[in-house]
Amino acid sequence: MHPRLLKTFLAVARSRNITRAAEAVHLAQSSVSDQIQALETELGAALFTRAKSGLVLTPAGLALKPIAEDLLRLDGEARAAVQAAAGSTSGQVTIGALETIASARLAPWLPGFQAGHPDITVRMKVAGSGALLRQLADGEIDVAFCFDRRDGAKTAADERFVMRPIAAEPLVLVAAPGQGSAEHSLAALATLSFVATEPGCIYRHMFDTAFAEAGVAAPKLASEVGSIGAIARLVAAGAGLGLVPRLAVTDALARGDIVEMPWPGRMRTAPLAIIWRRRRVQPPALRQLLTAARDTLVPVPPLGRAGSELESANSSKALFANNS
Repeated sequence: MHPRLLKTFLAVARSRNITRAAEAVHLAQSSVSDQIQALETELGAALFTRAKSGLVLTPAGLALKPIAEDLLRLDGEARAAVQAAAGSTSGQVTIGALETIASARLAPWLPGFQAGHPDITVRMKVAGSGALLRQLADGEIDVAFCFDRRDGAKTAADERFVMRPIAAEPLVLVAAPGQGSAEHSLAALATLSFVATEPGCIYRHMFDTAFAEAGVAAPKLASEVGSIGAIARLVAAGAGLGLVPRLAVTDALARGDIVEMPWPGRMRTAPLAIIWRRRRVQPPALRQLLTAARDTLVPVPPLGRAGSELESANSSKALFANNS
């Protein structure tokens, strides 16, 4: 069974659709159909059957799926081991990231990385945190950049992943100009209207946790929206307050579209984490990117807040370096 056929088989199994699978593996639909047929002929069994919901794995397909995943993982590790032994540093790395991290942190950083590593090709996919973990597990991306939920339950329990913080991004309370002059207690803030993302989003988790940890009921939401950019625009229009990572609204703050309000109590931060799959041997290109991210992606904290954030970032370097 050629790895190429197994990769196409898994793409169809995950998407349950030839068209979407073809997009995932960058092939024509006819090529995907031909490869599935070739694999079925080689194995002597049908791997898919059609249903109203799409293509469904047959018992033979269900039996093949975990083995195909293991074979592709071993194939990748074998290639990585040979590349490492040969001293190669070239290759391709696919990064997955939340939209705000991709635009505010990775977009300014990647040109410098690529200039220093011209033999490494970098691709990027933007998705929500849940989708990033699925893509990482499925091998669609090599590394994910997202915010840690702090409880870390799902990721920590998955032995397939290594997760390490590389920076602490400040959370800021923002308001429309003219609405952000007064200082409030948490209890007073909880009586005001806020704009937040939808339940299940990492940004919503940050918002809910900020009040829950202080024993204060979450504020009334003026609206729930799908992106931080939409939150900034709604806050600027006076729809309510927002509590978001500063990196997501730096431009809006600089333009004066919104203003930062004092946050009562200790400053809150969102840990920016990098997640990758455990392997016996990491591909050299991925290892180069992981090292560069650890050493150069940590942002400079605002004046007066450097101590705790730099301590967090520096302590993470040792943890980061000791995992493969």
